[in-house]
Amino acid sequence: MKYALMSAVALVGLVGTPAWAVDDHRADAHRIQFTMVPSGGASRCLPNASAHVRVTSTGPVDIMDVGVSGLPANTTFDLFVLQVPKNPFGLAWYQGDIETDENGNGHQHFVGVFDKETFIIAQGSAPAPVIFDTDDASNPATPGPVQIYHLGLWFDSRDDALKAGCPGTLTPFNGEHHAGLQVLNTSNFPDAHGPLLDLDTSAAPTAPGPVKKRQ
Repeated sequence: MKYALMSAVALVGLVGTPAWAVDDHRADAHRIQFTMVPSGGASRCLPNASAHVRVTSTGPVDIMDVGVSGLPANTTFDLFVLQVPKNPFGLAWYQGDIETDENGNGHQHFVGVFDKETFIIAQGSAPAPVIFDTDDASNPATPGPVQIYHLGLWFDSRDDALKAGCPGTLTPFNGEHHAGLQVLNTSNFPDAHGPLLDLDTSAAPTAPGPVKKRQ
């Protein structure tokens, strides 16, 4: 299993669509695949933008591979896990960056929890560090867990968006909170049923040694 996954990842990057996204006969209950679609703001300036996502549960953690294509060359984008895919987005988690090559293709490999157990909770308000000018000094409370099952991808820079002929919208969706507009999202899935909800962690293969699957 481990070596099959590593081989699939190695095939990504030089072509627009990852090999595993074209035809994966190994797909089973503990692996899902889906696409991301251009957001409303980017659909005119980047009509060919797309992303193919594969998430595999190993039991203790999930592995998410994201391959993008049809984007500006040599450009950085920011991936977030979202409550809903479009504005106002709800609660969001900054997952990491994807950088494109000279052909506008890119790939990144993420490890975390990307399944029905993905959630955010704040049982009460608490002080938060103010590192950047736009930071809040405390958090809003969410007494109960809030499940987050969608993905969104943003330009890391508003200048890069303008160079690509896209709107120069300024958003907080990068590490320093001065990103460009959203490029791709999972609005091809219902707001209340994002694609990460479909990953069945109970079907993950048994891990060796003392490590057990999440229940």
